[in-house]
Amino acid sequence: MNSFYAGASRRDVLRAAAAGAALVSLGSQAQSGWPTKPVTVIVPFPAGGGTDAFARPLSAQFAKNTGKQMVIDNRGGAGGTLGAGIAAKAAPDGYTVFMGAVHHSIAPSMYPKLDYDLQKDFVPLALMANVPQVLVVNPKNMPSDFKGFMEAVRKSPGKFNYGSAGAGTSHHLAGELFKQQTKTFITHIPYTGAGPALRDLVSGQVDMMFDGLGSSAAHIKGGRIKALMVSGAKRNAAFPDVPCAAELGLPDYTVTTWYGMWAPKGTPTEMQARIVDELRKAAATDELKAIWASNGAEFGNLTPVQFGDFVNAEIKRWAAVVKASGAKLD
Repeated sequence: MNSFYAGASRRDVLRAAAAGAALVSLGSQAQSGWPTKPVTVIVPFPAGGGTDAFARPLSAQFAKNTGKQMVIDNRGGAGGTLGAGIAAKAAPDGYTVFMGAVHHSIAPSMYPKLDYDLQKDFVPLALMANVPQVLVVNPKNMPSDFKGFMEAVRKSPGKFNYGSAGAGTSHHLAGELFKQQTKTFITHIPYTGAGPALRDLVSGQVDMMFDGLGSSAAHIKGGRIKALMVSGAKRNAAFPDVPCAAELGLPDYTVTTWYGMWAPKGTPTEMQARIVDELRKAAATDELKAIWASNGAEFGNLTPVQFGDFVNAEIKRWAAVVKASGAKLD
């Protein structure tokens, strides 16, 4: 028997038990009352990229629904792996979540040593957005039609370049896959995130990007960059005038950029459920539906388990692409 109970009276034991029950009750109330303070979302890319395009309106809607702030903490660098490592080490108290992207399913195949494991150090919560990849160019640097673009690239191998959110990101691999399938050579210029890469594309410092439609959408609509192709076998409803890869003779060029939410491993199950519930509530609002649609995105209506299975499948898929393309860190 525990030494405390061995020397205690029955009344002391009952009082201790009652106090313990009260603490458990308070802990349960604290969890069920989540959130009682601001929630931090670690976004592993600089402001202005594709992840931001969804994280910021989501945070605004979350605050509107719950009365508590969702604070965006941009931690860019190393193709999104720096921020992921920080998120993996965050306190699993339900007040820090991680909004990563397809890049994080590629990273295990590109980075020989990561200080986190996406499958072991996080718990999957929700697939927040799924958008097609788009080939965009600076119209002052490149022809504004796909046929002219291909003629220019084939005529001058290595002359033109494409920016990416960093080595090992989907922007990088989408470019390598395009080069592989079209038998062309375009120079890769890695940045610390899609935001800086897009700024240089708009200013003409780089010629093109293979970007997620979410981060390029506003610039395309504003005429600052020109969309030549969306990946996949169908046009995107938000940009019906942009041809898809299949109709341009690239039936196997299918690349999507997706964004998901995770919590650090050890986050209480009840809090995980509350977070997922609030994410779904926000995604179901007319405000976010309109923003997602304008960015050519769809909400991934998956359970946490289904999202976890999806990520595992993506890790395997991108490992095969990396191997076939021979892509390496620059």
